[in-house]
Amino acid sequence: MNEIILTNKKHGMPVLLLTIVLYVAAILGIIACAGYYYYYYPTIPMVICIAYLCLGWLVIPGLKVLGPQEALVLTLFGNYIGTLKGEGFYFVNPFCVAVNPAAKTQLNQSGDVDSGSGSPVLAALKGGNGSAALSKEIGSKKISLKIMTLSNSRQKINDCLGNPVEIGIAVTWRVVDTVKAVFDVDNYKEFLSLQCDSALRNIVRLYPYDVVPGTEVDTTGDGVPDEGSLRGSSDVVAARIRDEIQAKVQEAGLEIIEARITHLAYASEIAAAMLQRQQASAIIDARKMIVEGAVGTVEMALDRLNQSGMVALDEERKAAMVSNLLVVLCANHDAQPVVNTGSLY
Repeated sequence: MNEIILTNKKHGMPVLLLTIVLYVAAILGIIACAGYYYYYYPTIPMVICIAYLCLGWLVIPGLKVLGPQEALVLTLFGNYIGTLKGEGFYFVNPFCVAVNPAAKTQLNQSGDVDSGSGSPVLAALKGGNGSAALSKEIGSKKISLKIMTLSNSRQKINDCLGNPVEIGIAVTWRVVDTVKAVFDVDNYKEFLSLQCDSALRNIVRLYPYDVVPGTEVDTTGDGVPDEGSLRGSSDVVAARIRDEIQAKVQEAGLEIIEARITHLAYASEIAAAMLQRQQASAIIDARKMIVEGAVGTVEMALDRLNQSGMVALDEERKAAMVSNLLVVLCANHDAQPVVNTGSLY
């Protein structure tokens, strides 16, 4: 089914004014007929006026008002007849019905968030997995064509190494085909939310949280281990999540503009252990740097002493000097000076 854009339907104001004028004329006609009732019986004009007063309101349901970036999908006796798009005051067949299966659904997103209703259904769904939180019923059948941001709730997912991580994403999306969104899926908002959860799990399980030397894995599928990780390759991971979601919601007439990781951390049960590992790794790296600097300093000191000829040291004394300098330079505490008042030998 292809989308049909209804044009040349912006006749709402003329129809409204005509309806008001006819109502006034019908009222005046009844008054006039009542005034001549004793002279003759104006049955037909009075019946026409009364009939219009009773049935003229049927035109009102055909008046539709749309704001910028709004649309209405219309059906007539079950058949799709077209879509109204763009701001304006429209008049269509009064028996047309606007269809929007997602009108009763709200997600945790911009322009569509709950205002604090105490619905028990909402409270139950908020405690569940994923970001599909249903809330109170909305009366409007209009479909928003604006760009909206779906804030996916944090999920606990195992990475490729089996470590549980907590991750959340924000997905920027919009409706581009109203017919697919309304008729090809049952509820396009819930459909989007579930596909976001599914795509997030599919991509996160391909990456480790962080790369440790010697534990690289293949994240691209080319058979070669690489340094891709959730923390170090967030842009690449977000792009893959966006492509994964887009492939799944294409049939629903939705466009995924961007997906971004908003929260990333180890799960609470392993966060302390992983913090200790990161601290140990940082301490080892710092020690390596200190040792490299100390060795360079000792080497420079020995070269300067040899060049100046100030002191002639044999191999045993050089070894003792190197040992003392390394202890001083690599120690965590300040050195305690010892004054040697005897002979060097």
